[in-house]
Amino acid sequence: MKNLFLVLIVLTIVACKNDSKKYTLPISSVEIETILEDSTLSIRALQILDSKSLAFGANNNTYGLCDMESNKWLISEQTHDSLNLEFRAIGNNSEDFFMLNVGNPALMFKTSNSGIMELVYKEVHEKVFYDAMAFWNKQEGIAIGDATDNCLSIIITRDGGNTWQKIPCDKLPDASNGSAAFAASNTNIVVKGSKAWVATGGKVSTVLYSGDKGETWEVFQTPVIQGLETTGMYSIDFYDDMIGFAIGGDYTKPDNNSANKIRTIDGGKTWELVAENKEPGYRSCVQYIPNSDGKELLAIGFKGMDYSNDNGTTWTHLSDEGFYSIRFLNDSVAYASGQGRVSKLLFKRN
Repeated sequence: MKNLFLVLIVLTIVACKNDSKKYTLPISSVEIETILEDSTLSIRALQILDSKSLAFGANNNTYGLCDMESNKWLISEQTHDSLNLEFRAIGNNSEDFFMLNVGNPALMFKTSNSGIMELVYKEVHEKVFYDAMAFWNKQEGIAIGDATDNCLSIIITRDGGNTWQKIPCDKLPDASNGSAAFAASNTNIVVKGSKAWVATGGKVSTVLYSGDKGETWEVFQTPVIQGLETTGMYSIDFYDDMIGFAIGGDYTKPDNNSANKIRTIDGGKTWELVAENKEPGYRSCVQYIPNSDGKELLAIGFKGMDYSNDNGTTWTHLSDEGFYSIRFLNDSVAYASGQGRVSKLLFKRN
């Protein structure tokens, strides 16, 4: 009898925990605090390095590091010859910070023991245009960009970012049909475990998938809007190995909300349209909110900020404030970057 009583207590506690998780209050509002303001900067690449550090890459050769506890910034410029560099792809492998510029030539820099940024990759081609970067672990990372031949540009490191090799087109899906990628928010690539998903856009908008850290690749079709150079997926995120979401549209028609939001529950193999012909329209970045069981999403763009607590089925407009990219510190605090600023976002639930 005593053992039965203990079992009932345990079951009650578990049920209460499940109920509290199930009935988590949705986000109702957001407080926005600008922590960096510079009208000359367009900041499309943002990265939380650890619990105390935030980094960004921008135009005008500029990148920055913030102490999130004090909101103090160290702003630097990385020059190379007389080029005007724009860093839209940045990343970190828990030891070093990396940044990669768009345009020709492509230049990858990493932190070094000397305290300066070291050039570790250079690619010269009239069509070169790199978009995003991510790391699986300390040793292995990936960066992706538009096609220079008949496949997307994908470079891989296996030695902690000291050297990078470009994957030849005979090992990648064909992209001669007009498939490209957008350097809008450094979020059209996601890595988890040994997996990687790359969201392409343009005339053909598909998801490239690798289950073995870039050794082999396959392509998954999507129902997202496509057909023009400005259409398709602009951002993708996965909550776990199976649940994912992508958003985009056409930045030249930002109010168009037809076929611009898709989700998957089978690891990206199949995708379905959601919130068809409903807000939001074009957005440049989407992220799952941590600890939300794959239910909560935040989408941002230059037309504002929107929230979903049912994996994208319905959305609530939170703010008209425009941003390009967002990264979550936890389930209630995030940092967002945009034209001329970086802001701290505090989400309220009631």
